Formats: sequence, C-alpha cells, structure tokens
Amino acid sequence: MPTPEKAKKIREGTVARLLKSHRIRRFTAAQVLERLRATPVAVAPGTVSAATAHLEAVAKRLQLVNRQIADADDQLDRLTGQLAEAADAPGQNKEQRDVTILRSLPGVGRIVIATLLAEASEALQRRDYQALRCLSGVAPVTKRSGKSCVVLMRQAADVRLRNAVYHWARVAAQNDPTCKARYKALRARGHGHARALRSVADRLLGVACAMLKTGSSFDPNLTAKTAC
Repeated sequence: MPTPEKAKKIREGTVARLLKSHRIRRFTAAQVLERLRATPVAVAPGTVSAATAHLEAVAKRLQLVNRQIADADDQLDRLTGQLAEAADAPGQNKEQRDVTILRSLPGVGRIVIATLLAEASEALQRRDYQALRCLSGVAPVTKRSGKSCVVLMRQAADVRLRNAVYHWARVAAQNDPTCKARYKALRARGHGHARALRSVADRLLGVACAMLKTGSSFDPNLTAKTAC
C-alpha cells in the first residue's frame, strides 16, 4: 500500500492479518487505514514513483536480513542439537552434558544457551557461580564512604552475556511459577523491573550451577526454596 489510492482498495481484514503476523499491537487496522487513506501531500511529478521504488529496495534488503537471521538461528539449533544428541554417547565431555542440563532450565532458548556457552564457557566448566554473576552483571556493587553505603548495578560486565541473562530471567518470570512469584514479591517490596529481574537471574544462575555440579536436569516440582 505505497499510496493512498492503493490503500483505498485494501480491506480492513487484510491489514488486521498483516498487523497480527508482525505482532504489532500499537495500532488497529482501522487506525492504519485512516492514516493511509488520508489526503495526500502535493508533491512534484515523479516523487511518488521514486519513493515507492526506494521502499521496494528497502523491503528487499530487509527480506535478505531476515533470511540471514533465520539461517543463523538454524545453525545455532544444529550446533546445540548436536551437542545435546551426543550427551548420552560414551566418552561424552562436560560441555555436552552442560547443554542438556542448561536447556532444561525455564527461560533458556537458543540465543541464551549459545551466549552462555560462548561467553561464559570457562566459568561454566568450573561451575563458578560467583564468576557467572559478575560476568553477567547480576552481582551488585557496594560503595562505602564514611557513613554512606550505596548498592549499585554492576557496569563492568560482558554486554552480550548481560543481555542474554536479562532475557533469560524475563522469560522465566513470565512462564515459571516460582520465578514469577519471586519477581512479584520483589516488585511488591518496591524494587524496579530491572532490579527484580537481576535477582531472579541471580537465583537462576545459582540453580544452574547446582544442577551442573550434580549433573541433574531442572525439576519444576521442587520447592520454591530449591527451584528458584
């Protein structure tokens, strides 16, 4: 629908399906059509065709980028899948067992597990909980001066690992009952959204290290004290 003339021929249901497929909830189909069918601005001859051609070129570049992202996701799935499939084979290494265990945790997807293995492989191999929480920025920083004591978010952290752990905690707080209860309790105590998620992530890292040490997968039926 590059022009108001073509927008007049589009049905509202078609726009609604398009918005739904792209998960756009900020606008309704009626609002989009109202804007698209508004009185156009007077422009010089050839401007509409030039702008339309430019948008078509941008759309093709976006399609290429989306295909490349999909290919990268498929490659990540293949690599982690190969490690997970080899977990039961004789002579398996520690990294192969780690993949199966980490994938069982709530909130862990392809990007999170790939980032953990790539950015924190040494800490995972050592099962070093303190190193993991510092690398991911979960561990707070305490500044003391005289009678003052201020607890701040850690800035010196691996950015990619910080983002992965943040989204890990965010998804876990949405889908895991224990993590959700923990998040709500922290919010009720006055903590902000990011602060509450860091606390959830801190507990998830502790659970992950405990599971890696024992070689066991995540059990959602455990009590709140041990599960999250």
